[in-house]
Amino acid sequence: MISSNESIKSILKLAKTIALVGYSDQPTRPSYQIGQFLREKGYVVYPVNPTISEIDGQRCYSSLSEIPKAIDLVNVFRRGEYLPEIVEECIKLKIKIIWLQLGIFNEQAQQKAIDAGIQVIVNRCIRTELMRS
Repeated sequence: MISSNESIKSILKLAKTIALVGYSDQPTRPSYQIGQFLREKGYVVYPVNPTISEIDGQRCYSSLSEIPKAIDLVNVFRRGEYLPEIVEECIKLKIKIIWLQLGIFNEQAQQKAIDAGIQVIVNRCIRTELMRS
């Protein structure tokens, strides 16, 4: 698990494309607000939510596998019970970094990701970390 501020700062500098799993089309939801913030900061953001087809004119993907481009980082806004399937998909797609937003935990899924060589960031807000760097 990644916990050093310097490692996180480096990841945020190197990442260009972010898949945001659990992206909401509701402007009052944190996932929507952070997705917009990431775009404003210059990241290419791919919304992932199987219940929504489009967010602000951009296609919303039902799974990570549908995204046609390479993903540098997967930012997760889904409850911990959904992490095992998200981690499985990340392993299949050879995703290098999974970022779990504040309060999202599933120790078994997190360990499986780490065992597969995926860097995992937990219990940190990507927006807060970007504002800090």
